[in-house]
Formats: sequence, C-alpha cells, structure tokens
Amino acid sequence: MTSSRRDQTWREAYDSNGYVVVEGLLNEDELEEVRDALAPLLAQGPSGRNDFEGTGTQRVYTLVARGKVFEALVEHPSVLSMIDELLLPNYLLTASQAIAIAPGESPQPAHSDDAFYTIPRPRPAVSISTMWAIDDFTEANGATEVIAGSHGWTEEQLGNLYGRDGSDGLAPHRQAGLRPLIMPAGSCAVFAGTLVHRGGANRSSSVRRAISNQYCEPWARTQENFFLAVPGEKVVHMSPRVQAMLGYSIHPPFMGQVTARHPLKTLTADFENPLEG
Repeated sequence: MTSSRRDQTWREAYDSNGYVVVEGLLNEDELEEVRDALAPLLAQGPSGRNDFEGTGTQRVYTLVARGKVFEALVEHPSVLSMIDELLLPNYLLTASQAIAIAPGESPQPAHSDDAFYTIPRPRPAVSISTMWAIDDFTEANGATEVIAGSHGWTEEQLGNLYGRDGSDGLAPHRQAGLRPLIMPAGSCAVFAGTLVHRGGANRSSSVRRAISNQYCEPWARTQENFFLAVPGEKVVHMSPRVQAMLGYSIHPPFMGQVTARHPLKTLTADFENPLEG
C-alpha cells in the first residue's frame, strides 16, 4: 500500500502487511543533495564480502555520521512520527547504511532484520527498518522484495522459508509470495523487523541506490556500535534527537548510564572519567 504524508491510515496497512510505503518525502533538490553526498562515499568502494551483503553491492556503514544530509534522514519527522508509534520512547538507531546494487547483482537471501533477537515468533518487532529510495525502485533494478504478512509468521512458518536441499534458494511456495516495492525516488518504505524481505536482482543497466536506517527498542542491543564508530567530537555537533538515538540517552530507570552519569556528560569538556588518570 502507498501512503502520503497526510494519510493517517498507514497503521492499518502496516499492521496488516508488515510494511507501508510513503511517497514524496524528498523532492528533487533534496535527492540531488543526497546523491552528491553519496557519490564520493560510493566511489571509495568496496563491494560486499558475501552473498548477503552482495558481491555486486556497495554498502557504506555508519552513514548517519558521514554528513548532515544523512543525519536529516535519520530524524526525518514524517518517518519518526511512525516510529514513535511503533517502538517505546527512547528508541535507538541500530543501523544506518547506504546500499548501491550494481547491474548484474543476484537476489539477496531472504531474511528478517531482527532475527538475531532470539525471542520466539510470532512477536512484535524489536526493530523497525526504513528503506529510502534514492533512485526509482523498479522490478528490474533490484527493488526490495517483501512477503506481505510474513511479519506475523510463527517459528514453524519461518523455518519453512527455504527449500529442503540445503541451498539458499527460497522454497517455491515462498518464492511466489515475494513482491517488489515499486516506488519513485524520494519515497521511503517502513517495515517491521520481522518482515521477510530481500534485495532484488538488478537486471537493469543502472545502479540502484538506497539508504536504510533501522531503529530498535531502547532495551535492545544495536547492530552498529555507534559509541565506538562515531567520535565524540562529531556527536557533540549533532541534534539532540540524533544524539539520543545514538545512545546518548537514558532509558528508565538507568539503562545507558556511564559510571552513574548521564551519557551526554561525556561530551562536555569538563567530564572526567574516573577510570582514567
């Protein structure tokens, strides 16, 4: 289902299908700004290291810290208004990356994004994923493919995802359920971390660029360790909302404290770590 920013029926579609597509969040000028900022990062390479990352796919991790334009996407108000309803207050950013699928890339193995939270299914999603279309997503160029309703699958249903020959290929009855998210550049897909999906094969002659920011419950461990990845001198110049999502926040009563202090204090010039010196 496609929704506009003013359409408040998105929750019904999300609850039913496990995802919703919001069009028109970025205009052409904003898209060009994102593309210009991505260009030097993608020019550095390299491609993925395995079939899951995609050997013909470039990924740039910790994207939130690589430019103000990427910070703005992480805290885009239209997207966060949805995440605010789906996760507990004080939720965290768990992953932030650019994904550029090159021509000739094969389909990614189907998966769900929060499968490493080993809580039996069916269950609420521990994380929520977003996929920003920086180029048009088409059936030919590797649009993200989803199985609608799979966010509600049981462990048994999920275990029946693949064929019985031990390969990574989807079982035929599951293959038939995959549908590409066809959406114009500037759109954003928001989907449950429990939704089965994959990056599609790129059979076109152009690279398909996207940005994926993922958010998780405030009590969950994040995929990316932003404390180690993002220097404090960079964090101090970020907005309070982004700082909080990077972990510079407290989830009551005291999750996230630093030697009994609020983590934001570590960004001040007069902070003294009692374990140093």
